[in-house]
Amino acid sequence: MAPLSFAVVGCGRIAGHHADHLADLPRARLAAVCDLQPERAEAYARKHGVPAYTNYHEMLRREQIDVVNILTPSGMHPEHALDAMERYGKHVILEKPMALAWEDVQTLRRTAERAGVKIFPVYQNRYNKAVRKVRAALASGELGRPVLGTVRVRWCRPQAYYRRDPWRGTWAMDGGALTNQGIHYIDLVRYIVGDIDAVNARTATQLVDIEVEDTAVATIRFASGALGVIEVTTAARPDDFEASISVLAERGTAVLQGIAANELAVFTPAPDERALHSEIFPNAYGLGHRPFLLDVVADLLDGRPHPISFEEGTQALRLLNAIYRSAEDGREVRLAEDVASRRLGRKDDRLAALYRVSPPAAGEGGR
Repeated sequence: MAPLSFAVVGCGRIAGHHADHLADLPRARLAAVCDLQPERAEAYARKHGVPAYTNYHEMLRREQIDVVNILTPSGMHPEHALDAMERYGKHVILEKPMALAWEDVQTLRRTAERAGVKIFPVYQNRYNKAVRKVRAALASGELGRPVLGTVRVRWCRPQAYYRRDPWRGTWAMDGGALTNQGIHYIDLVRYIVGDIDAVNARTATQLVDIEVEDTAVATIRFASGALGVIEVTTAARPDDFEASISVLAERGTAVLQGIAANELAVFTPAPDERALHSEIFPNAYGLGHRPFLLDVVADLLDGRPHPISFEEGTQALRLLNAIYRSAEDGREVRLAEDVASRRLGRKDDRLAALYRVSPPAAGEGGR
């Protein structure tokens, strides 16, 4: 069976965690890379011996591609994914968050079904040993019934961070601390502790001049009856301090810490097992992209369903929109209301034009 061919669109900070693994993954090959900045695409092209493009339309017309890894600014994910699926019939991998506006999630679903292709949302931290251990301990009853689940993300993003690119710190393209920095931990607390029924939230912009929040807090009620707290800020100074998830349950306590919830710092039912279920991560991206991509290959070539389905991947976005809507309306929001934020992912054609490319005219090249 021929290997799956992947193309990377967007060669920013996260691209290496896709391109480098795809270059040596069994039954897969990196076929091409694309970025609006030629030098960024060419750096990966030279490293892996593949063609570089500045226009993904040209790339998808010329190259034999099965799966498109979309690593562009968050607000462009839906547009780029819809093109790849609807125009070219490609499967897509979408980095976090796969969409901002809740209506875009529904459009992605319908388009994938119509085109007969799959969407794979990236939540690589679900592969962490510590995450899997605590989730299994709750599911098996080792920890007992959950009582309290908390998220604390206390990171530092100064004004200079938001000046790097026009899309950063905007409702149209980025979202705030919850969306950009907090999304993985919002996903993990639900993944570990269980479904969430309701949220009550407040947000604020404290130390930087941006449209969106740099600080957010929310109280949550899980379907199990457990309570929870989500605290996410990029207003910690002068450095990143903490990214942790705590679970208090009737038979014990578990605390996940480290740069990306990679260390099982506390596990009272079996303290000696902490080291066994902890990992050393070189950076906040962790080690989960490789097993995630292996599961994509297994899904498409072997028919073994990916453990993170599109529907499962939408749940963090559903919760995210509920948190924002609660802060906007000043009330508790039940997730069953299925409401969307009034601001997150709102359209800005002027800003989108900076990252939008059109199919080249006949005879034009996109390399």
